[in-house]
Amino acid sequence: MKEINLTTKIAVYLLEECSEVEKKLIESAKSATTKAYAPYSQFRVGAAVLLENGEIIAGNNQENAAYPSGLCAERTTLFFANASFPDQKVRAIAIAAWHDGKFTHDVITPCGACRQVLLEAENRFHSPVKILMYSEEGIYVVPAVRDLLPLSFGDEMLKR
Repeated sequence: MKEINLTTKIAVYLLEECSEVEKKLIESAKSATTKAYAPYSQFRVGAAVLLENGEIIAGNNQENAAYPSGLCAERTTLFFANASFPDQKVRAIAIAAWHDGKFTHDVITPCGACRQVLLEAENRFHSPVKILMYSEEGIYVVPAVRDLLPLSFGDEMLKR
């Protein structure tokens, strides 16, 4: 038997330790939570992406009474960014969540479907997408989507 160990390096920052651009990105994600459509879960998620041209695009989760029909903040934001700026690399994404009248104490991470869509953005431009996950206790920073989605399925699998 052979064993493979996979590890993920996550840096944990306080907001004041982030760069000015990262702070702006996080604040955009936090602000986007206020516009989320989450009448069923009351769990408001905001995301903001930083594009190569310096634009910051924000979005949020959109729920539906038929739960599978809703969409997470990360995918809403990425799809809008790609539709608006199809030739711009995504450099980073920030994610924040608001529940029970406050931002979450613990970080929230992208779901599996969002990780796959984020990976597509990374693969599309052959450039890592930094992920900043905000909480009241700190910000988890992962340098690339591949770090959150080891053994991932990508376009290279379709060429085999």
